[in-house]
Amino acid sequence: MQKILDKIPNILLKRGSELEEAYNKVYPDLAPLVKQCFLNTIETTVKVLNDGSMFVITGDIPAMWLRDSAAQVRPYIKYASKDAQLSNIIKGVISKQAEMVCIDPYANAFNESANGQGHKDETKQNDAVWERKYEVDSLCAPLYLSHQFWKETGERDIFDEQYLDMLKNIIEVFTIEQNHESSDYSFQRFNCAETDTLPKEGKGNPVAYTGMTWSGFRPSDDRCIYGYLIPSNMMAVTALTYGEEICREIYKNEEIAEACHKLASEIKVGIEKYGITYHEKYGKIYAYETDGMGNYNLMDDANSPSLLAIPYLGYKAEDDEIYQNTRRFILSEDNPYYYKGKYASGIGSPHTPEGYIWHIALTMQALTSNNREEILECLKMIGDTHGDCNYMHESFDPNNPKEFTRPWFAWANTLFAELLDQLLIQGFWN
Repeated sequence: MQKILDKIPNILLKRGSELEEAYNKVYPDLAPLVKQCFLNTIETTVKVLNDGSMFVITGDIPAMWLRDSAAQVRPYIKYASKDAQLSNIIKGVISKQAEMVCIDPYANAFNESANGQGHKDETKQNDAVWERKYEVDSLCAPLYLSHQFWKETGERDIFDEQYLDMLKNIIEVFTIEQNHESSDYSFQRFNCAETDTLPKEGKGNPVAYTGMTWSGFRPSDDRCIYGYLIPSNMMAVTALTYGEEICREIYKNEEIAEACHKLASEIKVGIEKYGITYHEKYGKIYAYETDGMGNYNLMDDANSPSLLAIPYLGYKAEDDEIYQNTRRFILSEDNPYYYKGKYASGIGSPHTPEGYIWHIALTMQALTSNNREEILECLKMIGDTHGDCNYMHESFDPNNPKEFTRPWFAWANTLFAELLDQLLIQGFWN
């Protein structure tokens, strides 16, 4: 890992030290992890570009994912109003995201410049794009980040003409993809894993109209089996609600605000009508994917947005009955990607080796729990499985945690630090 910024914002250095000091007292086994995980994104992945915008890599891949970059800096927002440098960094990330969406709203990851690096796939090519796997949550992420930043700091200068153009692009694409058959988006990759390309000559498996918006790929970058990815549609409902508020309060644009409202309502109706199925053991649960034609994919993937993350995404509260039913299902071996081992039990992914569990999933389980014992158990599993690295990984073997994927995965580090920070703020250890 290489440090990029010349100077780390003082408030983050101070908070990192406070977290380390606090956890030396309340949970010494996690104390060596908390400061370096908290600072990992800001120390190693954020680069200032010549135009003042910020380019944020995921860690060991030299590209900027819209989803990951938003998630990586999100935990810092609560400190931005007290540090001008940090505030400018987050504003620079938002500006870069808006620029990227305007370049290609179907792309999930971008280059630092139009240098032509990245994947060469059978799809509409652009030298600024690293990868053009269309993922609904990629377009949601900038709206989450900017809305939270605005609410925390009160700063409005992020909402410029480019931002409004981004919002128009998001509405247009989500609307087009409510009727995917009429979309000109397609994606094919050759000589690759089956999960890296779309079937039916790049159009994906057939879907019926539901009001939801279609997604080619999951947040893991694996293709969807059925095109309506329920957690991403849930994220879209919340993101569009944020967009509506921004249009009304900042831009005073009732037309675009109403477009956000209408689209969010249609997607939510689709989720509640087509995204719920009855499980004989758990009752009504949310499916992970559906095609609107009676087919459901009952599972959860470790990467977020996930069904596990529904409260974190702001779609439903933790005590919602269908969420609780769904949670019991996905945290059981009835979920085909729930694994158990000597040191941990949790959710993995078809994106990583069979049996491997994700640190993001263990962290998200704790973030969405109101059960003290469950939270403590998640912390213990995390503390037992970082492979003596004092950093999070993408996935690990729960029987041998020194076997893992991605030694440098900044989002996993930052999310874990967000959990420890939040527990301290909430008085969990009092």
